[in-house]
Amino acid sequence: MNTSVSTNTAEHAWRALDKHAERLRGAHTAALFAADEARLPAFSVTHDGLYFDFSRQRLDAPALAALLDLADAARLPQGIEQLFGGARLNHTENRPALHMAMRDDALLPANSDTDWAANRERLLALTDAVRTGQLCGATGEPFAHILALGIGGSELGPRLVCEALAQPNARTPQVRFVAGLDPAELTFALAGAHPERTLVLIASKSWSTLETLENARAVRQWLRSTLSEAQLAQHLVAICSVPAQAHEFGVAAERIFPLPEWVGGRFSVWSAVGLPAMLAVGSDAFRALLAGAQAMDRHFRHAPFAQNLPVLAALIGLWNIHALNIETHAVLPYAHGLRSLPAWLQQLDMESNGKRVTRDGTPVTLHSAPIVWGGAEPAGQHAFHQLLYQGTRTAALDFLLVGNPHNHPMQRLLAECGIAQAAALMHGRSLDAARALLVQQGKDPALAPHLVCPGNQPSSTLLLPALTPHHLGQLLAFYEHKIFVQGWLWGINSFDQFGVELGKEMARALHNTNRRPDPAATALLTALARSEGKA
Repeated sequence: MNTSVSTNTAEHAWRALDKHAERLRGAHTAALFAADEARLPAFSVTHDGLYFDFSRQRLDAPALAALLDLADAARLPQGIEQLFGGARLNHTENRPALHMAMRDDALLPANSDTDWAANRERLLALTDAVRTGQLCGATGEPFAHILALGIGGSELGPRLVCEALAQPNARTPQVRFVAGLDPAELTFALAGAHPERTLVLIASKSWSTLETLENARAVRQWLRSTLSEAQLAQHLVAICSVPAQAHEFGVAAERIFPLPEWVGGRFSVWSAVGLPAMLAVGSDAFRALLAGAQAMDRHFRHAPFAQNLPVLAALIGLWNIHALNIETHAVLPYAHGLRSLPAWLQQLDMESNGKRVTRDGTPVTLHSAPIVWGGAEPAGQHAFHQLLYQGTRTAALDFLLVGNPHNHPMQRLLAECGIAQAAALMHGRSLDAARALLVQQGKDPALAPHLVCPGNQPSSTLLLPALTPHHLGQLLAFYEHKIFVQGWLWGINSFDQFGVELGKEMARALHNTNRRPDPAATALLTALARSEGKA
């Protein structure tokens, strides 16, 4: 139960939901379809070109009404207004969560000491100058490669936008990302690049991220193989909240772009963190991305909940976890450009709502975030879909489809594959149907149990008319707001991530002081030393 909402109304709403859960837990969605000819229009919503179909979810009209009642009882309308109004919803860090202000100047805090609208124009001006060749390296050559150093929110969002929207073009710089500490990753990123034609973007909000700073030091040494110390500043850009430390590293003041404290890393692609994406897709496309997200913000803020895409998706997700005891959520994009969407959403969802205490510090009484996974389709159909068809677990599924505005036959076939998978995973195949198929094929009907597919895997399908900057902005903001709604209903703070810090602290202690946390760590360090010939 959401302990931040302790009213009798909210308690009654949760109890009502429990009754619907008992009624529908053993139901088959195919039977719900057969019993209701109007199910599809009642369980689908169209908005601004997006088509959201949740008719294959295992719930009916009374259960959906109970979920909507829960949203009202939990004072979700007030929560949404607090979010957009800049209330300090991230109470553990005493700050608001105003990433929406990065795409809507009207939401910018009045007391901010930085002109964020002007800062965005600086970023876009840098983008235009680099892409047109007006801004060059220290030797006068235009930049051919952009090396983006960052991890987590500083890499996942920009990479997704680059993959979704960047077009092959030899006349604009190629963006390459380096996130981890494996030197092979950096080696591959530097292959074919030349220091005099490479611009390096270093994204670390605190300027203390181990992986990012180690890569930055290594890249600075690589630049020095050709450039002098005085020339380095023309090849470095920093995105951080501590400009003094970036300047000490060697970044010129005019190349340091700040990050507001009220924008969390996993929500930061709209800010200066999005600079790699700006350079990859261009300033006009990035403005359209912001406009698409802003359009979804307004829809989320003002649309009735029964027609509100993020709210409906959030309530469905809560239903699957709470009512159907489904622990995993598979994200299945049928678009090559969205292949990194599952990884981006893993962080957004599990880092935001993977919490075990409510806002007042008491233990949660419900499971919160699902385990998010998935991958680019249709490759998954030839891999993990087998478990979805005949395994023993139930998973909630999101199918992401993209329209075919250019009437390409392969694009049409790709979308048809996704539509067919959603239908097959719901309907399944019975024992009788399996026997009939084997007889028709002249095969032994005794094999029928091996062909049975229970079906009843709940899924939603979101169709984008095309993979444009506007629609991508809609999509990313859709998931951001879905995560907020679920966190609000569970009564948790979706905007901190103290658990992540534990591993970072232990890694720093191990590296800097050789303080060994347990005997297993000691044994592993000894084995590592042997592999290096030091023991």
